[in-house]
Amino acid sequence: MSTPTTAAPGAPVVDLDLADLRRDPYPAYAELRRTAPLAWVPSVGRHLLTRYDDIVHAEKLPEVFSSREEGSLLLRTVGPNLLREDGPEHRRLRAAAEPPTRPRQVRDLWAGSFERTAHELLDGIAGRGEADLVRDFAEPLAAANLALVLGLRNARPDHIAGWSRDMMAGNSNYADDADLWLRAENATRAIDEAVAEVVRIVRREPDGSVISTMVHAPDPLELTEIQNNVKVIIGGGVNEPRDVFGVGARALLRRPGVRDRVLADPALWKRVFEETARWISPIGMYPRQLTREYEIAGVTLPAGSRVALVIASGNRDESVFERADEFDIDRPTRPHLAFGGGPHFCMGAWVARHEVSALAWPLVFSRLRGLRLDDSARDQLEGWVFRGLTSLNVTWQAV
Repeated sequence: MSTPTTAAPGAPVVDLDLADLRRDPYPAYAELRRTAPLAWVPSVGRHLLTRYDDIVHAEKLPEVFSSREEGSLLLRTVGPNLLREDGPEHRRLRAAAEPPTRPRQVRDLWAGSFERTAHELLDGIAGRGEADLVRDFAEPLAAANLALVLGLRNARPDHIAGWSRDMMAGNSNYADDADLWLRAENATRAIDEAVAEVVRIVRREPDGSVISTMVHAPDPLELTEIQNNVKVIIGGGVNEPRDVFGVGARALLRRPGVRDRVLADPALWKRVFEETARWISPIGMYPRQLTREYEIAGVTLPAGSRVALVIASGNRDESVFERADEFDIDRPTRPHLAFGGGPHFCMGAWVARHEVSALAWPLVFSRLRGLRLDDSARDQLEGWVFRGLTSLNVTWQAV
């Protein structure tokens, strides 16, 4: 299958600056939805699909919109993996890795440890009266929880977090920055070594973790398959809960009325989570490649065409979400796209939902009395392939 490197016949060509997308992609997405819902963007080297209904349609056709993209940045970063497979091979890899991340397992196996880790992190900062809640709490919490679920007993949370950042830099390296590739290569080499050590241990002593489950699956995975899929999980398993936590916490601190309602009715934390993930999607897009000619959004794409499913744009589609640019926990429930869809629905969604909405937010807002934003700090939202706060500086009444 040849890979077209220019716009499909009839597809609009839209020039977008990657630096502008990193700062704030949403104005560009709104214009694309309005005027060019499928457009060739030279700086990205693919067609961007930006309307909700078109993205959902593409997700339902993995036999046409294939995850097996030739030369994908993810393949270059981590090697063959479950996110870049479809059909029986995807099901085999996912079935081996998924059991420890299902809702019951999260509740029964991991929730107690998640809560203890959250309290330990808060114990370490409570007396200070100020902190960066991304650096000092959300990221180490997500990394420690992920190490537990994966079974990486030989990796510290700061290792996990650093590996995730460096691999995600590679996976979004559309500018082909050599330094970013070097960072990603160093991270993946370290992960390979850590996973190999754990695999040797759990072959003798199964522990219910993801690595152990892959080793002891009915159709066991080879070491390289385990290593590559652990890399993929580390990539998304830190940034998604970390970024949803930060964005949602800042949204509530900027909206005292909404914050007070949620604190009075803890059942609303689930709504906060889903609305945060819709409003600022932690993963903004992912690639697909067409296996055959197909018409979508009024354009006939040749076989081999590369398409980005821009789920961040779909989650702001005005035809689906009224006042889509606003943060509103009372909006009518509509399925958002933040965790993908179809066979590739995010495997870690239940872990993220529990650690953020059931634990992290409630504990932070209950334990840090008088929590408020540090107005002197510059906490920036950044990114378009992955998007989140670079920091969340806050103060509170230290005891």
